Amino acid sequence: MDKKKKLELYIHIPFCESKCRYCDFLSASADSGTYRAYVDKLVDEIRAQGGNYTDYQINTVFIGGGTPSILPGVYISNLMSAVYENFVVEASAEISIECNPGTLDAQKLEYFKQSGINRISLGLQSTVDKELENLGRIHTYEKFLESYQLVREAGFHNVNIDLMSGLPYQTLESWKSTLKNVVRLKPEHISAYSLIIEEGTEFAEIYTKEEGKKLLPSESDERKMYKMTADFLQRFGYERYEISNYARAGFQSIHNTGYWTGAEYLGMGLGASSYVFKRRFHVEKDIKKYMKIDFKNDITPLYQDIQELTLEDEMSEFMFLGLRMMKGVSGAEFLSRFDYNIYNVFGEAIQRNKDLGLLVNDGSNIRLTPRGIDLSNRVMSDFLLN
Repeated sequence: MDKKKKLELYIHIPFCESKCRYCDFLSASADSGTYRAYVDKLVDEIRAQGGNYTDYQINTVFIGGGTPSILPGVYISNLMSAVYENFVVEASAEISIECNPGTLDAQKLEYFKQSGINRISLGLQSTVDKELENLGRIHTYEKFLESYQLVREAGFHNVNIDLMSGLPYQTLESWKSTLKNVVRLKPEHISAYSLIIEEGTEFAEIYTKEEGKKLLPSESDERKMYKMTADFLQRFGYERYEISNYARAGFQSIHNTGYWTGAEYLGMGLGASSYVFKRRFHVEKDIKKYMKIDFKNDITPLYQDIQELTLEDEMSEFMFLGLRMMKGVSGAEFLSRFDYNIYNVFGEAIQRNKDLGLLVNDGSNIRLTPRGIDLSNRVMSDFLLN
């Protein structure tokens, strides 16, 4: 019997209690009737897709959003039942769900466990209430602690906490306080991202103006926060395995690592992105149009912006995504995957960045230096072939 290929699943829940001021994700508030209708439609999509991936075995499922935990627990159970019924899911699959503090209770978490979910990702961002309020988060630090305690009492042993630095009014002292408070909780995984002011958000209207920019940490302080994060978390046993992600031994995110190493993934639900069959595409983003798709007869209206990847596209992505990983990229894997020597394709870019002290070859892998991590966007742009 042929060994099945691995496939990651992403399931998008586009609902939130309210929109955070920095958020540009596809999400909005809705009523309970919309929740139910959307979940029913998403179950139809999962059923329709299963038959297209019989050669694959699912090794990760990630339910993201939005705020998936805003839904009743039984809705998540219905979605996962559809996954199990229509896809081959590995017994040891990593199955994650994003949760917002203040949207959890013991019964909902029990539904998650019974559905096979074994990893919880909690969006904290900061342990300073004034910073949370300015972000537009619906919770306080105390509410987060209550949710975290519920997660642990429910028996979840793989928990991620999301943090965000570079916030308006944030100081080096308040960021260090957040890091200290979080490591005391001993989560298995920590994602620590820098705030990016995205177009079309409420923050863009404020913090792209000169007066608003003064309320953000200086570039110097942002760099200090960035370095503080890596140094502090390492002291407490969190290995930095990707530019913004840290984990205790054995708890690296399989799903996220797949994105950075070129794994195939299928996104389902409003606006969800996919990379499979050497194509990138996303689901319809208009919820009214999505709800009208007849998944039982014709799913052709489902996909938008289908991009056929060329060999050059794939090689570039291998480099600029793989370099996000602390271990870097492997020349042997590049040769195996593309049948080209990595130096014949990218030799000039590699040498240029080595000369600048941004890349190093440790004998088996090419990876970013500490300075290269600070200037990672500049380095990665050097590996765009088209």
